[in-house]
Formats: sequence, C-alpha cells, structure tokens
Amino acid sequence: MSTEDQPAEPTTTYEQAREELADIVRRLEGGGLTLEESLALWERGEALAELCQHWLDRARERLAAAAPADGADQG
Repeated sequence: MSTEDQPAEPTTTYEQAREELADIVRRLEGGGLTLEESLALWERGEALAELCQHWLDRARERLAAAAPADGADQG
C-alpha cells in the first residue's frame, strides 16, 4: 500500500477533539440556540465523535500489535 492510499493522520489530538465535543454538548444542552446553530453544532459534534473513534481505534491497534501473541509466552 502506498502512502497515497493511506488517510492522512488528523492534526487534532484525541484530547482536543474530546474537549471540543464536550463543549458542544454543554452548548446544546444549555439551549438558547437557533435551529441553524444547533444543526451546525450537531454536525461538528458528529465529526468530532468520528475523530475520537479514529484515535481510539488506532490506540487499540497499537496495543494489539505490542501485545505478545496468544500462547507465545507459554512453553
């Protein structure tokens, strides 16, 4: 697989995305927004949730790769 086929690594960290998502949730729960504002925040929140999931999936892959194979230490 060439580097062109791999998606670019996001520039936003997991922690940044999570914090922005938490802020969006607070704003939506606080109310007082127009429908358009609410929809825009909801869409941004969806994108941030996907980004957080990306980071979590990557972390899970790295942990799996670093863990010894099942039964490798049993001998």
